[in-house]
Amino acid sequence: MVFVLALGAMLWGLGHLMKTPYRARFVMLALLYLAVVAVQIVLPITHPLRQATGGSLGEWLFVGILVGVVLVYRGGLGWLRARADRSVQAAPVAAPKGPFSDEELERYARHITLREIGGSGQRALKAARVLVVGAGGLGAPALLYLAAAGVGRVGVIDADTVSLSNLQRQVIHTDARQGMPKVFSAQKAMADLNPHVEVRPYNRALEEGIAAELFAEYDLILDGTDSFAARAMINRAAVRAGKPVVAGAISAWEGQVTVYDPARGAPCMACIFPQAPAPGLSATCAETGVVGALPGVIGAMMAMEAVKLITGAGVPLAGRMVIHDALMAESREIKLARRGDCPVCGGV
Repeated sequence: MVFVLALGAMLWGLGHLMKTPYRARFVMLALLYLAVVAVQIVLPITHPLRQATGGSLGEWLFVGILVGVVLVYRGGLGWLRARADRSVQAAPVAAPKGPFSDEELERYARHITLREIGGSGQRALKAARVLVVGAGGLGAPALLYLAAAGVGRVGVIDADTVSLSNLQRQVIHTDARQGMPKVFSAQKAMADLNPHVEVRPYNRALEEGIAAELFAEYDLILDGTDSFAARAMINRAAVRAGKPVVAGAISAWEGQVTVYDPARGAPCMACIFPQAPAPGLSATCAETGVVGALPGVIGAMMAMEAVKLITGAGVPLAGRMVIHDALMAESREIKLARRGDCPVCGGV
């Protein structure tokens, strides 16, 4: 086999010296390979020519298959880049921030090949601005997937710092970053994952006084908070700003996710939960505990809804809520409707 490989290298080098086109050199190597395979098939095993080529038929077939896979992969990647370039050129001029680099095309290749996203959808993600409220259990996976998806600007607001008890479920943080503000820990993880994403950390609590101004800078809000008061405040500010909210909640073994969007006909949070639950009926994760992987499930679903809303793919969870019972490995869906007398969105 060494003799044949050396001969192939000599043919390639000779072609290089003679400035033979790449296609012609590949044809020469293919003919050499076919000749060797023919020798392995036709001649008896004791024949000198077969012994000179070395190896066995099975080995040479494996080499051919391996080379074929590599060539198909390279050809597919070239086709993918050409298709993405065509999609980018066909997209509306107002959507993008600029063309994709070769690195971005390869990074987002699996998105671009999806018919429902394609080049135009990936450009929409690049131009999108998403604010995540909370860098804890739900925010951690959502932030990572938004960064990985190529959302152009991701804001994250949280006043908390990383503690040891967070690390059982808040996968965006690390042991070495204990004591660091969560927003800066999240910023580092997202930058390490995708340097093409702009991350804006807000190391403070979200308050009613700043919510309107902050929400105006973003297209979509993800609510990863864990108290009714915070969720209600986010809902009021989002309704006034006309921004959709992807909302998630978790407790123990159960989680839920929905999209509140009264500006486009879906209910707001106050339509479904007009009053705070009675004391003791809505405990926090610190009080009830939570299985570590559950925030990953719900947070990833929140990121998925964000991608769908930005790209227009599929049917978002507006007017629907998915409830996931991790203990029984069951999910169910319930329909949600707007209330005409809702004190928050009734006039929208």
